[in-house]
Amino acid sequence: MAVCCDLEADINGEETFLLDKKIICSFSGRLSKLFGKSTGANRNKVIFNDFPGGAENFELISRFCYNKGEIDINPSNISLLYSAAEFMEMSKSVSGNCNLLEKTKKCIEELGYWTWPDLLVALKHCQEMQQVATSSGILEKCLDSIVGRLAIAGEASPCASTSSPDSSGLRLSCDTRSTESLKNSFSRANWWFEDLSVLSPNLVEMLVKSMVSHKYNQVIISRFLLYYQKSKFFTASSDEKRQVLEIVIDGLYTLDPSCISCKSLFGILRVVLNLNISKSSRNKLECMIGSQMDQATLDNLLIPSPYGTSYLYDVNLVLRFLKAFLREGGWRLSPTRMKKVASLIDLYIAEVAPDPFLRFSKFLALVVALPDSARDCWDELYHAIDVYLEVHAGLSEEEKLKICCALNYEKLSSDAYVHLSQNAKFPSKSSVQALVSQQLKLKNLLQGTKNSKSDMDSPCKLNETRGKAKKGEGSEQIVLYSGRLDISGDNENLRAHLQGMQWRVIELEKRCKKMQTQMAKLMKSKTPTTHGTARSLPRLCS
Repeated sequence: MAVCCDLEADINGEETFLLDKKIICSFSGRLSKLFGKSTGANRNKVIFNDFPGGAENFELISRFCYNKGEIDINPSNISLLYSAAEFMEMSKSVSGNCNLLEKTKKCIEELGYWTWPDLLVALKHCQEMQQVATSSGILEKCLDSIVGRLAIAGEASPCASTSSPDSSGLRLSCDTRSTESLKNSFSRANWWFEDLSVLSPNLVEMLVKSMVSHKYNQVIISRFLLYYQKSKFFTASSDEKRQVLEIVIDGLYTLDPSCISCKSLFGILRVVLNLNISKSSRNKLECMIGSQMDQATLDNLLIPSPYGTSYLYDVNLVLRFLKAFLREGGWRLSPTRMKKVASLIDLYIAEVAPDPFLRFSKFLALVVALPDSARDCWDELYHAIDVYLEVHAGLSEEEKLKICCALNYEKLSSDAYVHLSQNAKFPSKSSVQALVSQQLKLKNLLQGTKNSKSDMDSPCKLNETRGKAKKGEGSEQIVLYSGRLDISGDNENLRAHLQGMQWRVIELEKRCKKMQTQMAKLMKSKTPTTHGTARSLPRLCS
């Protein structure tokens, strides 16, 4: 039988095919409309510059036409055949029941019956022809089927079923050994990690979005993303690593913050430091870390400064973490979390304070980064400032005052006050301010004592307290001087004067505490007994 070759088809400039125009047009609505009923002997030529799948796919549909509508449709070619059938308009209106578009559509509708290995094969070919698979919708359906399969926790095996009897030539297979292997590992939440780690970053991004929309376990999603990053880094180039990291970070950012540990985030950060990832992804990573600052450790924060800078540690990065912590935490910023972060930052400040290259503005920013309520005691911060002032002796008085004014003197311990009164590195104004704060603290303490005394019922309560104080040890009179101080004189004389006043303040504080204890005991002794007659109190007042 003579073969007619009256149609020349140039496919994307890759290859030219000689075809029988009558046969091809009987299946393709596009070519049928182009050439009409022309059967002339002259050879016609058609040029396709955007044929989906290129010359290889055109050859597939040519075989379909020459074989009277019969072809093996399988997971490795279904996306290509479907796209080509749409492009060539190979519908029922042209070829009746032997139309490729209907056959491929029916196979795609039966994705739910495919075995796990066949889904992976289809996904792999969708990845190779992603633009074609995306436009046809096959890729999205394949990913949804993958996620749906993962979500069925009670399924006996990922390779669960074969296609329905009416699968129109779709022949699926499932390797027995791989099935048994998957059965044995199905109970583990990460059995599918290795299978899907071969996907491109773009497909992983789509996979994660599909998982989130299907409400898949976000803890497992985060573990997969971390596994994916590590598995890809073995053979990836710098550009590929950057792309993988951006996809991983963006994927993690869509998840609940509690689904990934702070340790894992810092692990990603240390990799990111050596790669030039996008600013958007870097900001997302810093926000995730900042929101979990209360789980970080000092070692996590001691990140070397960027190349080309003189200071030891990246203080700017830690400041961004703190900003994110205060911003992202929102209503979740409980006092406990705030205090954990404050303790961590105090340790960090003490670590960076000896750095001779750490600028005054950066140190001050660290000191004032957290609100006053985050700390119950400021001793650690005071000692860090003391070290910084010692190392940076060249600071101006104004700069020293700005740092010292950041301290909350009311939250310093008595030992810290004594140290401050003798500390020549601190400006004299700071010492005076500390003393005024201590006096205010004692005034409040005395006011509290007065309030406690007003709650007692006995008319002799004040004399009783005085009597107990007279009988107690060290009953000498304590005088607190709070007159106007002249700080314009010699600093050494002023410090000696302040030191003496500080001693009297500490002694008075001790006496106040003793008085409170004695009054508490006295109140207890006044409690009525269970007997009928009241017990008489010892007469302490004259």
